[in-house]
Order: sequence, then C-alpha cells, then structure tokens
Amino acid sequence: MNQTASLAEMAAFLDDYLAVGEVPDYGNALNGIQVENSGTVHRIMAAVDAGKPSLEAAAAAGPGTLLLVHHGIFWDGNLPVTGRRYRRIRTMLQHDLALYAAHLPLDVHDEVGNNVLLAKRLGLTVEGRFGAFQGMPLGVHGALAIERDSLVALLNTELHTEATVLAGGPSACRHVGIVTGGAGDMIAEALAAGCDTFVTGEGAHHTYFDAHELGINVIYAGHYATEQLGVQALAALAAERFTLPWTFFDHPTGL
Repeated sequence: MNQTASLAEMAAFLDDYLAVGEVPDYGNALNGIQVENSGTVHRIMAAVDAGKPSLEAAAAAGPGTLLLVHHGIFWDGNLPVTGRRYRRIRTMLQHDLALYAAHLPLDVHDEVGNNVLLAKRLGLTVEGRFGAFQGMPLGVHGALAIERDSLVALLNTELHTEATVLAGGPSACRHVGIVTGGAGDMIAEALAAGCDTFVTGEGAHHTYFDAHELGINVIYAGHYATEQLGVQALAALAAERFTLPWTFFDHPTGL
C-alpha cells in the first residue's frame, strides 16, 4: 500500500521549520503553498525551478506529487491566468499536483539552507553572516585556506558547473564568503566582512571592475548550480518525517 500524507500537515511543518512567516522576501516569492491539490501527497519531487520541465516531470510521476521548489511560479507578478501561467496551472490541476516554494527562507536556513550547505561542501566553517536584505543577513563567511584554482575546481566538481572567476584578489584564499544565487551586488559587503574571496551564482558585467578594483576574488558558480542543494536537503527531511519517497528533478539552466 502506498504511503500518503496530508498536504495541510506537510505545509504546516515546512512553514514552521523554515520560519516562512518571519523571514522577509521579495513580494513575488510567495513562500509556502502556491498551488494546492486534493489534499493528499504520495511523493515529493524537489526542483530548483517551477517551470514547464519540472511541472511535466511531476505530472509524469503521478497524481499526489508535491513539487518542492526554490523558485515558484509568480516571479513575473500579479498577472491574468492566461498563456504560460494558464498552462502551468492547468498541468497542476489536471494531474493533482501541489506546489510549495521556499526562496529566502531556504537560502538562510541554518540546517538545510543553500548557503550553509555549500559552505559545508567546500569545507568552510561558518564564522559569521553578511549581505543584508531588509535587515536580514543572507550570506555566510569563514576561514578557508585553499588555492583559488583549487577552490574553483572544487566548486565545479561539487556543483557540476563551470565557474567564472574574476581574479581580483590573492591566488591563495584565506577567508571566503558565500551568497548563493544572484548576489553579484554584494561584493563590497563580502569585502567588509573580511573576505578575500566571494562565491555566488551570478552578477552584472560591471562587477568585473568591482572585483579587480576592490581587490577581491569573485567566483560566479551559476545561479542554478549554487541553489540546488537546499531543495534536496529539504525534500529529504520532509520525506523522512512523513515517510514518503522523494526524487530530485535536475534541469540545469546554465545560468
């Protein structure tokens, strides 16, 4: 007999565990349940993005799938349910899928957060936080003695990515900061936190000059790549608690 769980109970657990009601976020993040199903969950599928590929994969997995994502479906704002938004929602309703999104609450979490998990993969012990969003620090930083080239190779291996390096700092890294995703605008804050090297997902063109003129290494390891760890850890945690199977739908964007 297949194990089932209550969507309402799962959502309440996730909301509480991630402190969804307390962590500030962008208006269109809409953390928590974004689309509900008939109320029963049979399995969990984790994905970084709630786009057409992940929705189709969840539909193929069968009714009662909870799609657990970092980026939900409402980033483009309060729009009519037409076009691709209609197609996304139609897929979920037709296949009895539920959608749960966790953006900044997942990034900053002390146990399953993208930042702390990437730090762990790199062997960095977190000593502090930096990079404020509405008064809440997003990133983590700490001592990590490693050659810059070795750090890049480690990131490429651990995240299955091809990092871009703005080599403005020393070739031997000693203090590394991490903010996953698109945090290229936090270079100065990483420097102020004592970092000689800053790892994030992506940034703007002008950050090349920021890195070189401020004297800090900036490593762009990919927005998708740096944010794939948290949803997997969260899905594994929820699956264990509610005795459900889970999978990860890996769909790299290359960005």
